[in-house]
Amino acid sequence: MVSLAFLSIDPVIFHIYGPIAVRWYGMAYTLGIIISAWYIKYLNYKSSHLPLKGKVVEDMLSYAAAGIIIGGRLGYVLFYNISYYILHPIEIIKIWQGGMSFHGGLIGLVIGIYFLCKKYQLNFLALTDLIACAAPIGLFFGRIANFINGELIGRKTEMAWGIIFPNSDGKIRHPSQLYEAFLEGFMLFFIMFFLRKSTQVVKNRGILSALFLILYGVFRSIVEFFREPDYHIGFIAKYFTTGQILCIPFILVGVLLIYRLKERQTP
Repeated sequence: MVSLAFLSIDPVIFHIYGPIAVRWYGMAYTLGIIISAWYIKYLNYKSSHLPLKGKVVEDMLSYAAAGIIIGGRLGYVLFYNISYYILHPIEIIKIWQGGMSFHGGLIGLVIGIYFLCKKYQLNFLALTDLIACAAPIGLFFGRIANFINGELIGRKTEMAWGIIFPNSDGKIRHPSQLYEAFLEGFMLFFIMFFLRKSTQVVKNRGILSALFLILYGVFRSIVEFFREPDYHIGFIAKYFTTGQILCIPFILVGVLLIYRLKERQTP
């Protein structure tokens, strides 16, 4: 059996001054938000025609970034390690040490976009459809950063492409971060890309948002079978991880949204 050696990459790209540094994790978030915003503007120019320019775009970036970061951090605190942070509340603000939840980040993003739409009288579902098409970009960059950091490692494997992660137990493990980058990033992006080419799908606002929730939930649940559960939580009901349990509401909300949209179309 041949195993891939893990290329140990410093999580810090470069130091600015003293402890202040640019990290791959922060760079991934920044690139994900900027490129996603550009793609949203592009899609909007092609078909949606929401007034996304000038101050609206600036505020969209601010609201989205704040929602993702605050929601992602609070989601991790609440969903993954609430007992620790109750005893160490100051640690909540130390996001540079890692610990972000996509589920929490998405909830925070939706809340931020909701207030943006209220402020500028934008159609909420039309904007979330655009975001649903762009979100896989941020997911892709985020999972690549997880891989570089050697975090969220996979379960033990005997596959030839297994990885020995630094600062781990030295066992060969699935590169589950790359599986997620492929399914949640690359694959989901192209599915949304081709779905958006359907005029019928674009006209039915909310369909893309619903499909994103369902597909993300399914893809994430699949990869969780290859990903090591959080050591301080372990498996839930012997077989399932926290990530899989958190995907259930996302899938249900997506299915409910499709049902409600179809119900509105019924004479």
